Amino acid sequence: MKETHRLRLLEIDSVVNLLLGVALLGMPKATIGFFGLPATDEVFYVSILGAVLFGIGVALWAERKNDERWRGLGLFGALVINLVAGATVCVWLIIDPFAIPVRGYVVLWAVAVVVLGIGVVELVGLMRRRTA
Repeated sequence: MKETHRLRLLEIDSVVNLLLGVALLGMPKATIGFFGLPATDEVFYVSILGAVLFGIGVALWAERKNDERWRGLGLFGALVINLVAGATVCVWLIIDPFAIPVRGYVVLWAVAVVVLGIGVVELVGLMRRRTA
């Protein structure tokens, strides 16, 4: 994989994680309502998820520099996170443990497809780099 493609993937993945993390940290109830996700009286776990996503975004952003002083998450780590997270959301949607509005399903399927898509692109990039 070309270095510019690797950097671009890390940037896109980082921005997606940072934006979702900020939304969940800063406005957990509003974000839940906006996306039509299952309502909750507790924002603790939503905020924790936001913090995790934000941390992943920062690690991915740091990986762009990737010199000896700063080591971020790396493309393989991002790939694993994206494939596991996207697959988990898909399984969750198929099993359907909560009754959520149609808007919630649409948003969650869109998020799952985007996250899985980024993971697949990262996987293809890593496979190309190994064969080159």
